[in-house]
Amino acid sequence: SPRKESSAASDVYKRQPTTDPEKTDADKSTPALDESRLQHVLGYLLAIADVPSRKTFFKYIGKPLSLRPVEFSMLTLIAGNTDVTQKQLSQALAIPAPNVTIMLDRLEQREILVRERSETDRRSQYIRLTPAGRTLADKAHAISLRMEEDSILKHLSTGERTMLRELLYKVARTPWKA
Repeated sequence: SPRKESSAASDVYKRQPTTDPEKTDADKSTPALDESRLQHVLGYLLAIADVPSRKTFFKYIGKPLSLRPVEFSMLTLIAGNTDVTQKQLSQALAIPAPNVTIMLDRLEQREILVRERSETDRRSQYIRLTPAGRTLADKAHAISLRMEEDSILKHLSTGERTMLRELLYKVARTPWKA
């Protein structure tokens, strides 16, 4: 039989009423579901946490700077590293190489980045930001440093924010077998 949770623990997993200004009166009057049977499913928790995270991203970076989350990540990685290759981006972002090629093509068409042949290994291409790309990457990075602190993470202490990031990074980067 499933283990019985304390009412205090299960209350954490009941959706709290929202103050989202985009919610209609009908949405506000709909009773929340008890989500306690999903509390152990990391993927579920990540998925529901992703909703406000994406809204925040698109409000502060996506719409104003015309960047998708993966494009922001690419620009940030390129800006913070030298001699970046497509293979490195593919590995860092866990995206198949052909998909990375399509995204790089799109950014190159926007004159945000260029591909340059390596002087030492003519088979390799390095991805470099154009001056406009560097400006965009720096602006997006500056916004990213504060956008979540002022919105979805404002109810967490500094220590909780640090712990959340450290744990998510540990889960994301720990090798596992399917």
